[in-house]
Formats: sequence, structure tokens, C-alpha cells
Amino acid sequence: MTDHHQSTRGEPRVALVTCAELPDLDPDDRLLLAPLTVRGVTAEPVVWDDPAADWSAYDLAVLRSPWDYALRRDEFVAWASTVPGLANPADVVRWNTDKRYLGELSAAGVPTVPTSWVAPGETWQPPAERGEYVVKPAVSAGSQDTGRYDLADPEHRGLAAAHVRRLSDAGRLAMVQPYLDAVDTVGETALLFLAGPAGPAFSHAIRKGPMLTGPDLGTEGLYKPEEITARTAAPEQLAVAEQALAAVPGGPERLLYARVDLIPGADGAPVLVELELTEPSLFLGYADGAADRLADAILTHLRRPPRGV
Repeated sequence: MTDHHQSTRGEPRVALVTCAELPDLDPDDRLLLAPLTVRGVTAEPVVWDDPAADWSAYDLAVLRSPWDYALRRDEFVAWASTVPGLANPADVVRWNTDKRYLGELSAAGVPTVPTSWVAPGETWQPPAERGEYVVKPAVSAGSQDTGRYDLADPEHRGLAAAHVRRLSDAGRLAMVQPYLDAVDTVGETALLFLAGPAGPAFSHAIRKGPMLTGPDLGTEGLYKPEEITARTAAPEQLAVAEQALAAVPGGPERLLYARVDLIPGADGAPVLVELELTEPSLFLGYADGAADRLADAILTHLRRPPRGV
């Protein structure tokens, strides 16, 4: 069996996996290229669904910006299973690209935002309780097809029902969550973890400003624009993040990176919104040394023996 973790061809080669709309990578990911070069690693962007790509030519394939997969998840998951040396691994990709994983994490005791699921073909009516709710598909990226609805507003109630119906008609599982209004003041905190010799280690954190201003009206491009600033992680946020990572199937030790997105709940305690293990923005440009830490994490993965050894 070919060892795709230890190069036998001299300088290690790493594919940074992207999509056709970002053939030269997202600008934040390009910050990784120089640190890898300094470490003797040849890295290049490769489009995930490019039929000419030879994945066996790389010692490691690092998922970075394949952000067009949401409407082709089955194809993407099938592709992931064929790529040797994929990070994060294909079974993690399969688990993490369907947000039903939130139910598993909740069952494991991780504080998560309450979620209702509406399968294709099911009818859904907005709950009688007033308040704001978020509707989005269980498979999505970049806040695509996501809307915020004030159920005290009759028009919003109709738009929310239409949003769920639109997802259902497209054969997509919908999820409905209460809107955590602390995001409008405190914002969302993303905690970034990168692989180290003993498993994922905390690297840095950022704050995202509120993104959902109302009903889903469609998004131009791959993702909605984000308002990002650096942030210092609080101990209680780190504790929830570690709890979430510990519940990842197969254990967190295999992960090259992880992003844990948290918002304060009604009581002010951090609540998990998403655990991003497939293709998260890592916000390397918002923390000194972050790109170097990711380059070191990639070296850690390159030096690991293949599974089963």
C-alpha cells in the first residue's frame, strides 16, 4: 500500500483543495503558502472536482475552500472517499457535512442550539410562540439559503413557511432554530484548533458580527460577507469547544483542524452553533503566527504513519 503520509519522492507535495470559483484559493488560505515553502513543502491549489486532478500524486490533500459542494453533497462525499491522505478524513467529512450531527453532540451532553428538523415532504407550520427563528438547510456552506424570521410578523410567518417548503421541494432537509439574539451584541465566537503532537490544540479565536438581517433573499457568490475581528477566548468557551471535540466520532486526534462556533444562550453560557470540520475558514490573517501553526500542523500529519501501521 502506498504511504501517502510519508513522501518517498523527496519534498512532500500537498494539495490545497478548493473549488472552480476559487482556483487560486481564498485570500486567507494563500497566507499558508509561504510558511509551507519555508518548511520544504510544495503546496498547490487543486479543484476538488477537476477530472484531471491526480490525487495519488500528493502526500496530503487538505480541504480548504470546496464551497460549492452543498448542492452536490453526495458527489462530494463519494469523491472524498477516493482521495488518499485527505484531511480531514472522509468519514469525518461524511458526518460533518450534514448538520444532523448537532443532535449527536447534544445527546453527548454538548450544549447546542435547540433544533427542529423538517424532512422533505413533511408539512411545517411556524410555532405559535413568538420570537425570531432561523431556517436553513441541513447541508449548506457560507450561510447560503439561510434566513431569519420574526414570527410576531404575519408576513415573516408566511415567508418562513415558504422557505421550509422551498427546501422541501428541492429534496433538502430543513432545520429550524431559535435565533440567539446575543449575536446582535456579543457576536459569534469561532475558536480555531490546529493539530499538534498530542491532538488538536487551540490556536486563536475571532468574532463574527451578525449576518442574518431578515428572510432569505438569496446570496450572490459562495458565501455571505462576514464582519470579522480578533477575539480572546474565554475559559467557558474553551471548555465547550473541548467538550464538542471530544465527542467527534473516531476521536479528535485525527483532525488537522477544527472550528467551533459559539453564541451565548439565553443564560449567557456559550452554546454550540456549528462544529466545522470539513472546509471552515480558519481566519489565518487575524492572529499572529496562525499560518505558521497550520503549516506545522500539516507537517505533523505528513509525519504520521498511515492508518493501520
